[in-house]
Amino acid sequence: MAKIKPRVKVPKKAKAGEIVTIKSLISHPMESGQRKDKKTGETIPSDIVNSFKASFNGETVFEVDVSPAVSTNPYIEFTLKVPESGTLKFEWVSDNDGTFEAEKKITVS
Repeated sequence: MAKIKPRVKVPKKAKAGEIVTIKSLISHPMESGQRKDKKTGETIPSDIVNSFKASFNGETVFEVDVSPAVSTNPYIEFTLKVPESGTLKFEWVSDNDGTFEAEKKITVS
């Protein structure tokens, strides 16, 4: 299995009240449980990222449940009105691989 790696893109600076775009991508195979292994013919078990959550200074600002229909390496983009400097925390939860986290700081001037 490929290494699962979350990545996020957050502006380093913003003005108070500015709406910024947050981009996230996680390298994940998103196995639906429908495919068969070409060598063995056995069904490949389901393994999907089933939820994504973003929080800013401890408060949830974006949350989504992900379905098996989402393609490999899910990309999620959302906007956020930034009231103050702080930390964005991101969390992806997978069926079989556990929880993956990333964190980015943003400075408001």
